[in-house]
Amino acid sequence: MNPYVLMILLSSPGLGTTLTFASSHWLLAWMGLEINTLAIVPLMAQHHHPRAVEATTKYFLTQATAAAMILFASTTNAWITGEWDMNNMSNPLASTMVMTALALKIGLAPMHFWMPEVLQGLDLLTGLILSTWQKLAPLALIMQTSQAIDPHLLTALGLMSTLIGGWGGLNQTQLRKILAYSSIAHMGWMIIVLQYAPQLTLLALGTYIFMTSAAFLTLKLSSITKINTLAITWSNSPILTTTTALVLLSLGGLPPLTGFMPKWLILQELAKQGLPLTATVMALAALLSLYFYLRLCYAMTLTISPSTTNSITPWRTQTTQTSLPLTISTTIALGLLPVTPAILMLAT
Repeated sequence: MNPYVLMILLSSPGLGTTLTFASSHWLLAWMGLEINTLAIVPLMAQHHHPRAVEATTKYFLTQATAAAMILFASTTNAWITGEWDMNNMSNPLASTMVMTALALKIGLAPMHFWMPEVLQGLDLLTGLILSTWQKLAPLALIMQTSQAIDPHLLTALGLMSTLIGGWGGLNQTQLRKILAYSSIAHMGWMIIVLQYAPQLTLLALGTYIFMTSAAFLTLKLSSITKINTLAITWSNSPILTTTTALVLLSLGGLPPLTGFMPKWLILQELAKQGLPLTATVMALAALLSLYFYLRLCYAMTLTISPSTTNSITPWRTQTTQTSLPLTISTTIALGLLPVTPAILMLAT
């Protein structure tokens, strides 16, 4: 792809997200979401592979549907209340429609079916953009309108997402599908606590972005897309294999890694709000996710691929890819738990 075209396509999601962040008018927010969608479509289809084209078509149709629903809901709200302001969502039908559309945008269960299929058809870097950056604008809108949305709807979406995100990833062999279900589960954790402590939603989003970035960049560096291929990574890069296993456990939420921090604080907040049953279901759903992360760790670190030679290869393949983003995201994904009090102080 022409570098100038690539630069425009990569800067357009930044423009769209900034526009959505800065807007308090529904039409401007909708324009930002549309810029986001239209900018990533050429990046998704750039390989001209049938699977990439299929994934792009599915993504475009779901995002267009969600955008049309947002426009319809905001028009309905403007018709009833007389203004387009985002903070005045007094009509329950319009607010429920907006929440449903935004849930479809970010892939919350039960509107999650497009997410694994689309991610499976993309290359790892575009998949990383889809799993992280493309979530920011819809989540910002959800946070801005959360006070007008029925709390029971938010709780139901959060619980379903964590359960389906954990359940759906159990039987997968493709790593991109596993990361898609991981994304669905993490979105559930963010949504469930949104009505009680929005700062914890932001904290969970930040840690999710760094952990997912570390996972995707590692897979990109090693060119891995299936579980079977994980078994041969140890001979190419033993240190990378070790850090990848830790990043996966961090995604699962095991202490003393960064991923434990948002889960711990969210469960604590739910218990404070008098919702012990919800907190218990969330903790059990996290165990489902942890199982498939452990499965990946087992395939990567505890199994040896069949080999005809009896000696370990004395050379390592030198890569031309830049490793600084991977280093930074891995460090943050593994070591932030000790600074939890400082982060809490900044958040409150």
